[in-house]
Amino acid sequence: MKDIAWDAYQLFIVIARQGGLTAAADATGLSPATLGRRMVELEQRLGRELFLRSQTGYRLTLDGGQLLEQLSELEAASRKVEEWRRGTGGQALVRISLGTWIAWLVAQNMHAIRTERDAFRIDMNVAEQRARLAHRESDIGIRAFEPEEPNLASVAAGEVAYAVYRARNRDWIGAEPWLAVDTENAVSNYLRWPHENKPDRIVVTANRPRSLLDLVRAGAGMAILPCFVGDLDPTLERTGEEIAALRHRQWIVMNNDDRHRREIRIVVDRMAKLLGAHKDLLAGRRPSKTG
Repeated sequence: MKDIAWDAYQLFIVIARQGGLTAAADATGLSPATLGRRMVELEQRLGRELFLRSQTGYRLTLDGGQLLEQLSELEAASRKVEEWRRGTGGQALVRISLGTWIAWLVAQNMHAIRTERDAFRIDMNVAEQRARLAHRESDIGIRAFEPEEPNLASVAAGEVAYAVYRARNRDWIGAEPWLAVDTENAVSNYLRWPHENKPDRIVVTANRPRSLLDLVRAGAGMAILPCFVGDLDPTLERTGEEIAALRHRQWIVMNNDDRHRREIRIVVDRMAKLLGAHKDLLAGRRPSKTG
């Protein structure tokens, strides 16, 4: 068997982590058809089946999981070499995987996560898919459920509440229009809620949750937002009560083997402190006044 180029393995890593060809296509810039063909070629050259393919996505086989674990170690080593080559090897890197809105909150408070005196760097990976840490794709993740993987540790970080928001002093003639993330990208409960409960009133969809805030601010309609986002915005108001069915707890998650690394411990402690300071806001206990 001839040597397999590293880029084939890199594409395998992306597909494995994204869970399918469509999301991997967005990440790589290649078409789903090309990615699918490359994975078939890789399986043929390895003589192993790497994926269980279905309409819902690509799931790793046992061989696929073992390959991902091996490649994750090589990827980490490759990253260290590249950092050394660029002259940044003296700074540790802390990779944080988190959803759209917690990333929004963390970004606004980055001074509380990393100070000028810190020698480490921060890499934020923002996605709605759950944070993957079992194979060290990230060092720290924020999840909406307690991890079940035995090699992961977690710190409880309060609850998150959701409500419907609209622009203040904005009235519509007839039924109020709804805004939503398109069905392909509605991977969280709050993103699916409009499609399951108000499908006939959705007038605008977007492929990223962050766009919902801009659309609501512009008066294009109303949308579900985390209360800590909507209640902080003086131009928005809640319509109705919190949607109790969407409330969930959240956890800061890290790999057991890495959680004692100094820089990871520092970042986890600071994130826990940040989320703790916003506990009431996250839980929807500081509502903006309705008009």
